[in-house]
Amino acid sequence: MTAPVPATGERAAIVIPGSAAAEVDNARSPILAGFLGSVLMMIGSLGVGWLAPVSELRRMPVFIWMRTEAVGVALAIVLLAVGGMLLVRSWLRLGQRVRVWGPQARTATLQAVAAWGLPMMFTVPLFSRDVYAYIGQGRLMVEGFNPYENGISALSNYFQLGADKMWTEAPVPYGQLFLWIEQFVVWSTNVHPEASVMLFRLVALAGVVLCVIYVPKLAELHGVNPHRALWLTAANPLFLTNFIASVHNDALMIGLALAGLYYSATRRPVLGIFLVTLSIAVKPITIVFLPFIGLLWAGKNAGWSRKLVFWTLTAGLSLAILYGLSLVNGFGFGWINGLSAPGSIFIWYAPVGLVGLVVATISNAFGLDGWTLADWVFDAGKLLAVGIVALQIFKGDHDRLMRRLTLAFAAVVVLAPMIQSWYVVWLIPLFAVTGIRNDWQVKALYFIVSFFMIYAISDQLEVFPYLQTEDLGLALVLARVAAAVTGLLFGLYLIFWDPRTRSLFRKTHDPVVERPVL
Repeated sequence: MTAPVPATGERAAIVIPGSAAAEVDNARSPILAGFLGSVLMMIGSLGVGWLAPVSELRRMPVFIWMRTEAVGVALAIVLLAVGGMLLVRSWLRLGQRVRVWGPQARTATLQAVAAWGLPMMFTVPLFSRDVYAYIGQGRLMVEGFNPYENGISALSNYFQLGADKMWTEAPVPYGQLFLWIEQFVVWSTNVHPEASVMLFRLVALAGVVLCVIYVPKLAELHGVNPHRALWLTAANPLFLTNFIASVHNDALMIGLALAGLYYSATRRPVLGIFLVTLSIAVKPITIVFLPFIGLLWAGKNAGWSRKLVFWTLTAGLSLAILYGLSLVNGFGFGWINGLSAPGSIFIWYAPVGLVGLVVATISNAFGLDGWTLADWVFDAGKLLAVGIVALQIFKGDHDRLMRRLTLAFAAVVVLAPMIQSWYVVWLIPLFAVTGIRNDWQVKALYFIVSFFMIYAISDQLEVFPYLQTEDLGLALVLARVAAAVTGLLFGLYLIFWDPRTRSLFRKTHDPVVERPVL
């Protein structure tokens, strides 16, 4: 393991021993600005965040005004958009304020995570209403249904729970551990929506804490500056909004997976496999990690026979844990069927989704069955992802094993026809701990964070039907356009006109001062 190199995403500073120069130049300013942005998002969520139809908050005067009056809705949209983009600027500015990525930078980053995350703990769920699906699935179990065989439509008055209609007949795609969490939350709150949301937020917060603990540890193993990796990951606006404001269970999934990777990489493979298996028992996608953990367990100079033995041991141990978990609730491995839960087939900004859309559009114009051809494109993307995963498993240096895992996991995400912003958040800590260089790589991250924040701000807004005119959906379209334009203008300001941040998005001739393990 090589020693971490102090560096920033924009410049490196030489600190003379005994110098009184601060490692961080006035971190308070961006931290306070980010706190303001988070508060603005919290206030905006009162008007356009997702509430269950039965929520008692709908009867409160401030909620009524911000949700039923055009002025209130417009104010909520502007506050949400400005707050989200102000959070992006604050994250960028905090990185610029760091002269040396040392202990002071770590302290400033942790202060930012706490200050920016605190208001999000009290927001109305933003950018997604999956948390209400969690409530419905928990209620299924409380009432004695098998959630792997029944959608929430099996419940009386299920539409009052606030879940997206896609969950009406869909089986649960989550593992046994998260089923228990759902059941406990709903049982303990007696299906009270706000109390349930808060408990699910505490679960997500546990995942955030795991990331805060293990991202620096994993970065150190790779000779990557742990404090910079923490800033890139935990203070990242996408990380905080998707895991806290949106209440996604992905926070717990990736937190457990990172902890498992750390213990596997430090010669405690059984504990590592246990933790990664718990991650799989939240969302099964992290099953991709297991072959790489088997390679870590086998050791650097292992031959193919030894690798095969430890792959078998890894798979057997994980399967035994999952089987033991399935015996407790008796649902077995029903989540395998749940993986086919209906949802959006593609999205335009996913590379494979865009290619499929273009193929379908052109083919339809010539009288062909364009969407059948698009499905072939989507299947080809999935096959290519499987091939890349296999390549990373079977070929490459042992010293690059964690990076190989990261590239394999990235292939699964990027080559899918559907990419959600929280899928991208899965990848950020993995790339951060294996090295995001101070060149085009970190600039790409800045663009990605800005894009997905703008998209999230305009994607899912709850706008009351009775605000609409005779044209069905007009109010929702106007709300999304207004949010997108506000966010986009702020983003363009950051990239082209802001005297502080515009340099971050431009080509620089400064030397790269941190070389990751690639």
